[in-house]
Amino acid sequence: MKDNGVRDNKRLLLIDDDPNLILLVKDYLEFRGYEVITAENGREALEVLDQDVPDLIICDVMMPEMDGYALVEHVRQDPRTSWIPVLFLSAKGQSQDKVKGLNQGADVYMVKPFEPEELVAQVESSLKQANRLIHHSGTGTEAGPKIQVPFDVELTPTELKVVQFVARGMANREIAEQMNVSQRTIESHVSNMLGKTGLHNRTELARWAIEASMA
Repeated sequence: MKDNGVRDNKRLLLIDDDPNLILLVKDYLEFRGYEVITAENGREALEVLDQDVPDLIICDVMMPEMDGYALVEHVRQDPRTSWIPVLFLSAKGQSQDKVKGLNQGADVYMVKPFEPEELVAQVESSLKQANRLIHHSGTGTEAGPKIQVPFDVELTPTELKVVQFVARGMANREIAEQMNVSQRTIESHVSNMLGKTGLHNRTELARWAIEASMA
């Protein structure tokens, strides 16, 4: 009997605008022991992610409202969700399509139609890899080199407040509400801090704040 330890209580977010595919894939994954929540497009998926953080996201690429590329960009920018493995499903099977999907932040790119068994194998592989990363990052100094920034970086009092909220895993929208300013203002502060520090994204910014005991 196959070890299904990786499946215990694993919750997957399945996003596709094709109700038939949603039904088929959801049934198959639930039969294999996963809990599956669904959304019809990227916009709806973001609402789900505001309330719930799944262990893995399975996402169609071409969807109305918000496509898979825009969704994965949101997912990767938010420290709450940036670690979640993302598996793209797409009818586009050219090499450049796969390269674009992986470059945009997906971990796996599968072409429709696909074999259900292959999907399950990719899901299990991605979850195992995520588990390894989580365990590795939980080992303190072995998690990787400390974040390096120029020694003379100076943050304004407002920027310091913003980066403390970022380190707590809050989204720009939540920080804006907390500070009673517009989301665009917060995005501007985050962008300025990325420029000052030479860091690449909010996740690195959060790590820096925590390592520098600012959080």
